[in-house]
Parts: sequence; structure tokens; C-alpha cells
Amino acid sequence: MSETITITINGREIPAEPGTTILRAAQSANIYIPTLCDNDELNPYGSCRLCMVEIAQKNRTRMVASCIYEVAPGLDIQTETPRVQNVRRLVIELLIARNPYSSKLKEIAARLGISKSRFELEQKGCILCGQCVRVCREVVGVNAIGYKGRGYTREVTTPFEGPAIDCIACGSCSQICPVDVIPLKQKDGIRTIWDTEFPMQKCKSCGREIAPIKQLEYFQTKFKLPENHFDTCIHCR
Repeated sequence: MSETITITINGREIPAEPGTTILRAAQSANIYIPTLCDNDELNPYGSCRLCMVEIAQKNRTRMVASCIYEVAPGLDIQTETPRVQNVRRLVIELLIARNPYSSKLKEIAARLGISKSRFELEQKGCILCGQCVRVCREVVGVNAIGYKGRGYTREVTTPFEGPAIDCIACGSCSQICPVDVIPLKQKDGIRTIWDTEFPMQKCKSCGREIAPIKQLEYFQTKFKLPENHFDTCIHCR
């Protein structure tokens, strides 16, 4: 078992395992650091920049994204300095300009003392946290969606902005989105996501809808399941 590393956060000594990020170490000690792109199921990404903290190491002070910066011996971290707060407030104002209706963004903004954004409202909805793209790639293993454009014009979309050919309609992207801008609808045996319709598999015994046929076919192939594995729902097995 590896030895723990002792770091200092806001004057408190915190033990952490090697390889742990500052964000995880802070969370383990109930120290609040806002974040929108971080998720336990995904690899660290560092896109939203809300989790910026100020670190001092070897007589040098600088700002780092706590979700991707790993702990190190002697690391001195401050999470509430004026410099840190200014960066977070700027970031949340920019995000609110993209999505002024998100309850999640409003909650973080209120905690940072921000009631409205000084920037012109764009109302793009998506805040480019990347969780939808990453969960599709890293967890589901499908790569059905990705990024288009760069900088200001960047957006999440399907290949060539057409039908979601590789999507299996599992809904992971919609569920993980922190600002709820990926609509998923289900009606009359059809699930619709990314402007693409997916027929649902019905239980041959009771008629309940189990999951999208394409999703079940994907799992059947991936895990080499029998052809009739999804003929009945869990209630009828």
C-alpha cells in the first residue's frame, strides 16, 4: 500500500494518496470547490475552469485547475483567495451568458455572489463541459457525438450534423449533462435523441418497453450474449 502525501489546504493538513487530484483531496476533507466538468466516472478533463485554486510550491505561487492537478509533498493550496474568487466569478458569468436559465449555474453563481452576467447573453445552452462527449467515448464506448468548430464557434454535435448513426440511444449523454440541454423523449415505442428516432424493444411476455433495440444489440454483441437474452424484461425472467 502506497504512503500518503500530506498537503495543506486553507491552512489544514490533508492526507492524500499519490495520484489524487487537488479537487478529490479537497472533497475528501469537505472543502468546497465548484466544478462542472468533473465526474467520478470520467477521466479528469479541466475544461470549465471553475475549480481553479492557488498553489504555492518552492517559493512559487500560481493558479491551477484542481481537477487535473495531482497532489505533491509540501503543496500549499488556497481555495478562497481574492484571485481565485475573481477567476471563478468571471468564469460563471461567461457560462451564465451561454445558459442563463440553468438551475445548476444559478446555484453556483449565488454561492459566488453573482446574480447576473455582465456579458451579452448568447443563450447557446451548452457550456462545453464535455461530459456528454466523454461519457459516450469513455464509458459507453461508442463515440457517437463529438465537437465541431473551434473557440467561440465550438459545439457538440453528431458526425456531419446528420442522423446519430453510431448512437445507441442509451441516454447517458442526456443524463450526465449538468445544464440539461440534451433532450431525450420517449413516446409510442420510440425514443428520440439527437434528432434521431430509435424503436424500443418490448418484452415478449408482458409488453413492457425494455430499452432501445439498437442499445440491446450493442450489448448483445459486446458481451456475447445469447440471441434471446433480451426477449423478456427483468420482471418476467
